[in-house]
Amino acid sequence: MAESGTGEGGKRAGGPAGGRGRRERRPVTAGPAPTEARLHEAALNHLARFAATEAGLARVLARRVARWAQRAAAEGMAPEAIAPVVAAGRAAAVAVARRMVAAGTVDDAAFAAARARRLSRAGRSRRAIAAHLAAKGVGGETASETIEEAGTDEVTAALAHLRRRRQGPFDRAPPEEAEAARAARLKAMGSLARAGFPREVAEAALDTDPAEAEARLIAARRE
Repeated sequence: MAESGTGEGGKRAGGPAGGRGRRERRPVTAGPAPTEARLHEAALNHLARFAATEAGLARVLARRVARWAQRAAAEGMAPEAIAPVVAAGRAAAVAVARRMVAAGTVDDAAFAAARARRLSRAGRSRRAIAAHLAAKGVGGETASETIEEAGTDEVTAALAHLRRRRQGPFDRAPPEEAEAARAARLKAMGSLARAGFPREVAEAALDTDPAEAEARLIAARRE
């Protein structure tokens, strides 16, 4: 009596050895061209999840255009057909970002203020905050004004930095010997300097009483 569903050698008909077939991977297609309408929709989706600056949003959309171009090239589309779509897409990315600013959906100053407060509480110096904002596309003048208006307390930020590293007022077992204490202080000073804190700020933070240091950080978190 013939067995159904099996082939030669006991293998299941129509499949490889072991009875498990691999699903063929579908080729990735370039997909719809990145028109302004599609980039506008992509911008709304991005902003629903992330805060962004005008320049930052334009970069996100430009990367979307670049990814489309890569897929189109891999699919075999001619370079002369890809180039005008990419040029139009890049222009559309900038236009969409500007539209978001005009609509109030994107606000560089508000982004900078919120980010400056968060970074200061996390122990970042004003210099580090300014560098971060610049990388996110905030203009130098806007960044400077925002940091000043936010009133970021650098000593408190330095204390947050020291707390993460358990240095200075947060050293659970501060050395008692003078030489060891000096070495620990120099190490903490070096850490603060590399983080962008001025010398006078570093010294003020290191000289803060442990109880006061903890109280300042608690107060900063409540603001």
